[in-house]
Amino acid sequence: MSAMPAAFEPTDREGRRMKMPTGFGRLWTAQTVSSLGDGVTHAALPLIALTLTRDPMALAVVTAAGTVPWLLFGVLGGALVDRWDRRRTMWVTDAARTVLLGVTAGAAVFGALSIPLLAAVAFLLALGGLFFDTAATAYLPDLLGRDPGRLERANARLRGAQTAASGFAGPPAGSALLALGRSVPLLADAASFALSALLVRSLPAVPRPAVSARESLLRQARAGASYVFKDRLLLGLALRPAVGNVAFLAVETVLALFARERLGVGAFGFGLLLTAEATGGLLGAGIASFLGRRLGTGTALTCTATIEGLAIMGLAAAPNAYVAGLALAVCGAGMGATMVLGPSLRQAIVPAHLMGRVASTSRMLAMCAAPFGAFLGGWLATTFDLRTPLYAAAGLLLAMTAVTATMTTNRRVEAALRLARPAEETIEPIEAYATSASTPDAAEADVAHAGVDHLRAAGGGPVAQAVGVGAEV
Repeated sequence: MSAMPAAFEPTDREGRRMKMPTGFGRLWTAQTVSSLGDGVTHAALPLIALTLTRDPMALAVVTAAGTVPWLLFGVLGGALVDRWDRRRTMWVTDAARTVLLGVTAGAAVFGALSIPLLAAVAFLLALGGLFFDTAATAYLPDLLGRDPGRLERANARLRGAQTAASGFAGPPAGSALLALGRSVPLLADAASFALSALLVRSLPAVPRPAVSARESLLRQARAGASYVFKDRLLLGLALRPAVGNVAFLAVETVLALFARERLGVGAFGFGLLLTAEATGGLLGAGIASFLGRRLGTGTALTCTATIEGLAIMGLAAAPNAYVAGLALAVCGAGMGATMVLGPSLRQAIVPAHLMGRVASTSRMLAMCAAPFGAFLGGWLATTFDLRTPLYAAAGLLLAMTAVTATMTTNRRVEAALRLARPAEETIEPIEAYATSASTPDAAEADVAHAGVDHLRAAGGGPVAQAVGVGAEV
C-alpha cells in the first residue's frame, strides 16, 4: 500500500502529523479483500438462485435471510464480542466463512444446490458479518490509541476501500465469474475470506477489556443498549442511520421504476445513476476529516444530514437523468462523510468494554428500520405517485436533522471528548503491543485498561459525566 501524501496525513489538534500504526495497513488490506469478495457474492448469489427457481417468493427468502441475523442477534452479538478476544473473533469468523463457501461451492459442483441451502448460506454469511463487523469496530480504537484524528482518517480509508471494492469492482466480477460456473464466484469469495483471516491473525494483540462473567449475557446486552439510549449524544448518533435507513429504503424501493418511468433511462442508465451515488460516497468519505476539523464534528454531521435531505428533494424534482445523477452524487457524498464522522466519534468516546454492544445496538436499530422504509416507499408509490416516496424521504431526513442537531452539537462532542481524553492520554497506538500476546505483563495491562474504562463509564454516558445529567449543552 502506497504511503499517504504528507498533506493528507492525519493531524492532532496542535497540527502535528500523526502516522498510522503498521497494523492498520494489514487491517485495511484484510477488509478491502473481504469487501471485494462480498461484492462478488452479493451479485452472484441472487443469480445462482435464479438458476434454481423463478418463484419471486423463493428469491425473496434468499434475500431476506441475509438481514435476519442483525434483527435477531444484534445486541446479543455485541455482548458476546465484548466478552471475546476481538482479533480472534475476526479471524475465526473469516475462517468459518471460508469453510462455509467452500462447502457451498462443492455442492454447486455436484449439483446439490437448493433454495433452502442458499438461504442458509446467506443467513450464516450475514451472521459472520455481524460478529466480524462488530469486532472490527471495537478493535480499531485500541489499534489506533482511541485518537479522534486517526479514527476519522482510518474510517475514511476503510469506507472508501469498502465502497470501491464491494460497490464498483465486486458485482461486475461476480457476474463475470458466474459465467465460468456456479462454484467459481463462491470459491473466489472463499479465497478472499481466507486471505482476510490470515491478515487479521497477524494483527497486534490488544488487551481484552474485563467484562464480569457473573452477569448474564442478556443483562450485559441490555446494559449496552441502555448506555446508548441514556446518552443524548450516542442516541443522536444512532438515530441518524436508523431514520436515514427508513428514508433511503423508501427511495431505493422505487428508484429503478422512477428512473425508467419518470427519467426515461434503461438498465444501463440506471447503473450509471448508482455509480454516481457511489462516486459521491467516495468523495464524501475522503473529505469527512477535513469537514470535521473545519466545522467541528457536531456541526459537520448536521450539515451532511441536511445535504442528504436536500439532495433527495432535488432527486424527487429532477426533470432529467443528469440532474438526478447529480442529486444522487451529492446525497452519496453526504452519506459517505456521515458514515466516517459518526462511527469515528463513537469509537473515540465509548468505553472499550462497551464498544461491541454500543456498536451492535446502533447497527441493529438501523437494520430494523430498513423494512419499514421499504414498505413505506411501496405504499406511497402505490397510493399516490412515484415522486411521493422521494419527497416523503426528504422530509423525513430534514425532520430527523432538526431533531438530532441539538443532540450532537459541537459542545456536546467536545464535552465527551474532554471526558475521554484524560484516560486516553496514556494510551498509545497498539503498534507497541505487537508482541503483547507473549508479554508477561499482558494480564496487568488488561486489568489497567479495565480500570480506566470503569472510571470512564461510571455514572452514565460521557456527556452526562462531563456536564451533568439533564444539563443543556
